[in-house]
Amino acid sequence: MRNKKKTIAMLLAGGQGSRLGVLTADVAKPAIPFAGKYRIIDFPLSNSINSGIDTVGVLTQYRPLELNAYIGNGQAWDLDRNDGGVSILPPYMTGKEGEWYKGTANAIYQNINFVDRYDPEYVVVLSGDHIYKMDYSEMVRYHQEKGAACTIAVRNVPLEEASRFGILNTKEDNEIYEFEEKPKHPKSTKASMGVYVFTWSKMRECLIRDEQNPDSENDFGKNIIPMMIDNGDKLYAYEFDSYWKDVGTIESLWEANMEILSGEAGIELSDPDWRIYSRNPNEPPHYVADNAIIKNSMITEGARIYGDVENSIIFYGAYVGPGATVRNAVIMPDARIEAGAVVDYAIVGQESVIGAGAKVGLPMNECKKGDIAVIGNELKVSAGAVVAPGEMLAENK
Repeated sequence: MRNKKKTIAMLLAGGQGSRLGVLTADVAKPAIPFAGKYRIIDFPLSNSINSGIDTVGVLTQYRPLELNAYIGNGQAWDLDRNDGGVSILPPYMTGKEGEWYKGTANAIYQNINFVDRYDPEYVVVLSGDHIYKMDYSEMVRYHQEKGAACTIAVRNVPLEEASRFGILNTKEDNEIYEFEEKPKHPKSTKASMGVYVFTWSKMRECLIRDEQNPDSENDFGKNIIPMMIDNGDKLYAYEFDSYWKDVGTIESLWEANMEILSGEAGIELSDPDWRIYSRNPNEPPHYVADNAIIKNSMITEGARIYGDVENSIIFYGAYVGPGATVRNAVIMPDARIEAGAVVDYAIVGQESVIGAGAKVGLPMNECKKGDIAVIGNELKVSAGAVVAPGEMLAENK
C-alpha cells in the first residue's frame, strides 16, 4: 500500500462530448482548448492541487491520446509526485475480462484497486468538463462536520431551467431526502454540479452493490445517489454560489469564452492566490502589426495579427492575415485566417485554415441566438467560400 491519503480525487474525463459536434470528433471534451492558453481539464486539476489534494486519478476513455499527452506526468499542475500525483486510468483487461467504462459509477468501480492503494477516508469525484474555481477542502470539511456518507455540490438555478439538471430536495439543514433526475416539475432549484465527496468505505460498498445489479446504468446520478437515499445514508447538499459553467455545448463553450473577455464570469484567471495552471506551448511572443486593430481581445503567445480583431480570443500559434476581420470569435491553436477573410460569431478549430476572402458566420445582430458557425479541426475553407450562421463544418469546403 502507498502512504495513506486523507483525500484523493477521481476525475471523470472520458466523455465523448457529442454535443460539441465536430470539435470533439478526434479529441475528448476535457482536452478542448479554452480561454487562449488553457484546456477545460486545467480547471479541476488546478482546483485539486490548490485544495491540497495531491493524488488525482484521471479516468479516460474516448479519444484519449491528446488528453494523455497534454497531462503527461502532471508537472504543470505540481502533480508529478513520487507518492500520489496524477495517474491516467483508462479501461484495461484483467486476465480474460475487460470492458469499457459503462457509466460514471462503473468507471470508479473498475478502479477500486487504485483507490485502495491510498486507503483514503474521502474521495472527491469530479467532472472534466466544467469551468469554475472551487476549494474542495472546504467541501470535504463540511462533509466531515455533517458526518455524511455523500455530499453533493449544488447551485441554485432559475426554476425555468431546473428541469435540465438533477434536482436535490433538502430539509432545512440541507440534508438530502430526494433526488430527481431532470424532473418535469422540480420541487426545488438546487441543481447538482456533478461534484461529489464520498466517504470511501461507504462509496466502495455502494459501488460493489450497484455493479451486482444487472438493471443498473452504473451512474452516480441515476443509481448510486438514489440507492444511498433509499438506504437511509446521510447525504447533504453543499451550496456553491460562485461561477460555474458546464461547457458541454457549442453555445455554452462560446459563451464561457466571451464571459472571460467581458469580465462577467466572476472568475479571475490572473488571481495569484488561486492560479489555473496549464501546460504551456513553447511559442515566441505574439506579434501585432502596425496596421492591425485589436479591441477587447485576448491574444496568446505565438499568435501573429495583421488584421482586425474585436471581442475575440486568439489562441497560441494562430494567424490573422492582412485585411482579415475576426469578431466575437474563438480562434483555436494554430488556425489561420487568411487575408481578407471575415470570421464573425464563430469558433474555428485547431489547425484549420479560412481561405482568403472567405466568410464564416455573420454579425451577431444578424443571427438568431446560438447560430454560431463552427469549423472543425484541421479543415480548409476555400478562398471566397461562405460558411453560414449555425453551420457546423466537418469536411473541407
